[in-house]
Parts: sequence; C-alpha cells; structure tokens
Amino acid sequence: MANWKSTIGRLAASLVAIAGLALLVTYETAKPTNARAAVAAPAAASLDDNSVSTLLSLDQAMETLAARVTPAIVNVAVTSHSKETAQPQLPDDLQQFFGPGFGPHGRQQPQIEHGIGSGVIISPDGYIVTNNHVIDGSVDIRVTMSNRKIMKAKLIGADPLTDLAVIKVDGNNLPSVPLGDSTALHPGQTVLAFGNPFGFRFTVTRGIVSALNRPNPFSDNARKPGEFIQTDAAINPGNSGGPLVNAHGEVVGINTFLISSSGQFSGMGFAIPTQIVKPTVETLIRDGKVTHGYMGIGISDVTPENAKFFDVNDANGAVVTQVEPDSPAAKGGLKVGDVITELDGKKVNDAGELQVEVGQKRPGTTIKLQVMRDGKTVNVPVTLEAMGSRDKEGVETSEADHGKMHWGVGLSDLTPDIRQQLQAPGDIHGAVIEQVQPGSSADNAGLQRGDVIVQVNRHDVQSASDVKQALASVPKGTDALLLVWSNGGNTFRVLHAPEGS
Repeated sequence: MANWKSTIGRLAASLVAIAGLALLVTYETAKPTNARAAVAAPAAASLDDNSVSTLLSLDQAMETLAARVTPAIVNVAVTSHSKETAQPQLPDDLQQFFGPGFGPHGRQQPQIEHGIGSGVIISPDGYIVTNNHVIDGSVDIRVTMSNRKIMKAKLIGADPLTDLAVIKVDGNNLPSVPLGDSTALHPGQTVLAFGNPFGFRFTVTRGIVSALNRPNPFSDNARKPGEFIQTDAAINPGNSGGPLVNAHGEVVGINTFLISSSGQFSGMGFAIPTQIVKPTVETLIRDGKVTHGYMGIGISDVTPENAKFFDVNDANGAVVTQVEPDSPAAKGGLKVGDVITELDGKKVNDAGELQVEVGQKRPGTTIKLQVMRDGKTVNVPVTLEAMGSRDKEGVETSEADHGKMHWGVGLSDLTPDIRQQLQAPGDIHGAVIEQVQPGSSADNAGLQRGDVIVQVNRHDVQSASDVKQALASVPKGTDALLLVWSNGGNTFRVLHAPEGS
C-alpha cells in the first residue's frame, strides 16, 4: 500500500512540474516584446584610418615629440632656509609657481622649507636649466629623472634679474634637449609645455604660441626684462623651470609664471624666451654669475598716438622717459624725449627689445645709439656700467583737493611736505595730481592721484600754474603729451582732447 501511494505521489509531482513548464513556455512565447531581455543593437562602425589620417599623423607626431623630450625633463626638489622678510610679489592676478605648499603670502614660515619645480637637461654631461625662484635660498637640491633615479645637484649659478638658474648633476650621455631660436617663433605655432605640475611628474600639455614679446609684469623691479612668450599650453604650479618646446623638439622658452585670478591655469602661461635664456645660461656656466649692462634710463614704446609728438614717422623705437643723474646715459648725452631707433646698427623695434639687448651686454662696453631728437638723427655713444640694485619706493598720495580742470585733473604744487610724502627725488619738479575725474581725458590716460606732471608737450613745468597754463594753451581739438613721474619712474601719457573742446 505504501509503495502504491508513493508511486501516485511521484506521478502527481511530475504532472505538476510538466504543467508548470508548459505554462512558462507559453508565457515566454506570448509575453509582450518589451518584457523580453534587452539586447543592444550593434554599434556603428568606427572610422577607418584613411578618413582620420591627418589626426592620426598629428597624434603620432606629438607622441614622437613627447617621447623625445620627456627623458630630459627633471623634477627639482629643493630644501631651503625660510625667508625672514616677505619677498616682492607680483600683482594679485600674477601667481609665481614656487613656494612651500603654494600657500598665502606673508604667513609665518618654518625654519626649513621644501618646494618643487621643474628643469630641463641641456647637455649630456648634466647641465640643467630651471628658474631662479625654484632654487632661491636652497641648501639641498635633488632632481628626479624620468627613470625615477634621484640625483643630487649642485648650483652652478643663478640670475635673479632674468629668473634663470643652472644646476648640474654628475653623469655622461644623459638625455638632453637643444636650445632653439625663440626669435623664429610666430603666433599660432604649436608648442608643448613639460614639467611637474602639482607634483604630478613628467606631464606634457599642448597649445600654441598665443603672443610674443609680452612686457615685464613684475612690480618688484622695473629693470627685469620682458619679451615673454605667451602660450595657452597649460602651465600650473610646479611647471616653473620646465621647457616650452617647438615641433622640432627644441627648447624655445623656460616656463616661469601664469596670469590667473585663482592661481591656477586659465589659458595664459608665460615663458622666458631663449633669446634671453641662451646668453644667460652660457654666462652662468662660464662665470657662475651674470653682470648686466646698465644705461640709467627709463624707456617706453613709441606708439601710433604719441609718435607725432617726437617727430618720428612710424611707431618703432624706444622713447627715453627718464635719465638718471650721473648715469652712463646722462654722461653720454641722452635726453628725455629722445627716441632710440638703433643699437650698434641694429634696428630697435620697442622698449622691451632695447632693454634685453642692453642687459645682455657686459659692463664697460661702449654702445652706439642712433637717436631721433626733434626730428633730427643724432648718434650717442654710451659706455655701460654694471647694473646696481637701487630701486625707488612707490608713490603715496596726499590729501589736498584743488578741483578739476576741463582735462579732468586737479593739481597742486609739489611742496617739500608733499615731496616727502611721495618720496619723490630732488630732481623731480612739476605739479602733483590731486584728483582725477572719472571718464575724463586724464582718467582715460591712466593718470592717478599722486602722479607728478613734469612736462607738458615736451616743455618742463615747475608748478601747478605752469601745467594749467600749458594745457590751456593747447589748441582746441588737439591732444597733449605729458611726462609723468609715477612709481619711481617717468612715462609719457597722451591726453586726448576733451569732447566738445
């Protein structure tokens, strides 16, 4: 009986299982389409090599270039003594790349600081170019090669003025990159920036030359040469001292700073061109230091709007805005308002170019300047001296208010008390600007409270009444040229004729 019941039970279970399977098959066959398991349709075919051959060729070229240069890039790790006093800083939107932790300026510093930067090997025997601000104050320098080998480096020489330094490691047949010719660059040219941003070693970014011959933005020393290469190849903290490289794998610049409101890359990086790097590095390797030639003048560009005031036919050359007493320029006979058009027979295009050329010459060298003076060509020989370190302090403002003229500027006499407040030298004479009307000719010319007007239309002035009289005598609808002392130096400013005058 038990066996019979067991057989009946197994048979019933089998029938239930078969019925369930039938129902499942029926459901799977009859269920709606959207209830079935999803299966992706085949993707579109990828592009073939022929249709993107140009891009592939570009990628291959960039890969070849990066592979050639990267072995010559080094990470520079520095141990240095802390600085007891705050160092001169760039304006708020100009951020230097090197500093302990990239923290805020002016905080209490420890006795020992650690920082990182970049460098590039320029010779098989181990000479490395980097920035002066990377190794400044160093007591120990170590470089990490692309193969992760760490080597101790010694300082060969540094030049704070150009922000360049040379260090050296012991070695033979090291990977190296040649120095190229930055004067052959053109805006739009492809360049690669190499370095170690934020400690991420051996990074390469690609961009173009955005502009050339950018002026010196440094506020701590007006004598620092400009002529910077501007690029949109990403440059960030830690890239300082790394190379900017052209398509031939040649160093055309040394990355040094960026302009950014946040301190991080925003599309504007700057590199020292090899027209400055090459002679500076050669001198540092040979002598361990660089002594720059010095004339003792302030200069600015000749522009289309001020050229007519100097009787020159085009907007080329450097106009002398200041001649320091007893300087080589003063002894040679240069005068304020002279337009320097040639240096040793070579055309001078702008003030930055002249500054670079003179700074690279040795003290004691006699240079021959061709000058346009009141429409006439004059030859002026100047024997250069060694550049000193004297820098004048910036201008402060005073409190008096003498009203506004129709040019939009209020003036007062340069009294002994005001001279002391402004820390103006004894040879500066003229009228102090006490008020500038917003939107006026003076405002548009960049004049500010505390500036001292020392010339109007190439004629010296001694007082506020002299300036008022000189401006009042300017013919209706005619611009005026001012020579203004500000921030320790002279500059020419063009006052455009006020509307309705």
